[in-house]
Amino acid sequence: MNHSTNPPLSVELGTNHLHGVLRVDQIRTDTFVQLVQHWADPTSRDDIIDALDELAAVVGSVAREGELDAAIEQVEDVAGMETAHVEVGAFDIRRLLGELTAVERVTSRFRKGASEIKHPSMLPTRRHLAANPLPEQQDRRAS
Repeated sequence: MNHSTNPPLSVELGTNHLHGVLRVDQIRTDTFVQLVQHWADPTSRDDIIDALDELAAVVGSVAREGELDAAIEQVEDVAGMETAHVEVGAFDIRRLLGELTAVERVTSRFRKGASEIKHPSMLPTRRHLAANPLPEQQDRRAS
């Protein structure tokens, strides 16, 4: 559930509490508007449909690296689409910062090392990791 005062432009905690979810509905709206802005011209419409058919073929296949990006760029080119962006005012910047900070507090708790595990049942794990550190926990200067 999104508790933002402006859900269409918001940041919230993901369902598994391991990631954040950025919602920017305006980008989707702008994408559709830009996609169909040249639709009335039959030549442009045919070019857009051909590019969309090509994109559908790429999405429906085992695409090689770069094919999806190229197909999307082709649709953007023939439809005269601009780069996806949204201007964010000062009030929304402060609100988004607060939402992002709240999400960061929850997601960052999983990024702590074993030394931060305080539950008594984790004592054997802490002892094991102290004796057998993971590669990323070892002091690289000691080698």
